Amino acid sequence: MLFDRRRLLAAATTSLLIPTLTQAQAPAGWRPTRPIRVIVPFTAGGPTDLLARMLSEPAGAALGQPLVVENRTGAGGAIGADIVAKAAPDGHTILIHDSAHAVAPALVARLPFHPVTDFAGISVLVFAPLVLSVNPRVPAQNMNELLTQIRANPGRFNLATSGIGGPVHIAGEIFRTAANAQIEMVHYRGGAPAAAAVIGGEAQMTILSIAASLEFIRAGSLRPIALTVRERHRLIPDVPTSAEAGLPDFRYENWRAAFAPAATPPAAVAALSAAMQAGLRQIEPRLRELAEQPRPGFDTSPAVMEFVRREMEYYTGVLRAAGVRPE
Repeated sequence: MLFDRRRLLAAATTSLLIPTLTQAQAPAGWRPTRPIRVIVPFTAGGPTDLLARMLSEPAGAALGQPLVVENRTGAGGAIGADIVAKAAPDGHTILIHDSAHAVAPALVARLPFHPVTDFAGISVLVFAPLVLSVNPRVPAQNMNELLTQIRANPGRFNLATSGIGGPVHIAGEIFRTAANAQIEMVHYRGGAPAAAAVIGGEAQMTILSIAASLEFIRAGSLRPIALTVRERHRLIPDVPTSAEAGLPDFRYENWRAAFAPAATPPAAVAALSAAMQAGLRQIEPRLRELAEQPRPGFDTSPAVMEFVRREMEYYTGVLRAAGVRPE
């Protein structure tokens, strides 16, 4: 069955029967006194928005108050993040963002917040592998053949991204460095236009999430070359990992995480984290359809913020090496 984002979005906004167990798991010590505002810094219907809406009902049930998702877009996610950084630190305003949160300092010279010091980490919610795919007319069936083609035609292979600083761009820069090949980045306004550009022949390759690629791979509109992670994925089991394909340094995972303003009381952060974890358990079957996976060890504020700090340093290094400077 093909992945249907509209069906999942509708299911995420439809009333669910939350088992009594989830209510029993509601954390003690802090309870919200009014609905919780959930800022998503991207447009409605995208993967981060979809995750927030799927989580809102089970997490709200665990907390005893609804989670109300609000899309505040712009500046690659920085506008929404800034709203949360400056919100009252009382647990009633949170941010659900992706890895662009850690990329922001490498792109924006006068960022109005710091991705680490101005936030309290609630949970890293999910990790999502990407897949390098090419237009089927590209005469390459595997990574070795693709690299041979690229190196024989310097400057003639374009990689379509979802925008500067986004996960596809970051993955593309990692790929370009690992491959030591001349590849041109062409930036589009989102993953769907990037996929369309490759399918239509405007670009030769892209590196999208499995969920965004799966329908096109199954239809033969994109040819998968390699996954960006260490293990194969059950949805595309015949696609090798980058290491299996012969390019072990080509590794990247997108992630989505929840944050509160920095001075939010630890009891509130802990309660929000417990509710998010309870929500993730409820929606895990749908997450598997999206090829997004929760991972233990990222549900305390120190662990989350140390992870973001390391990611911020890593992404900054990748973009600097690629010649990208903050503007």
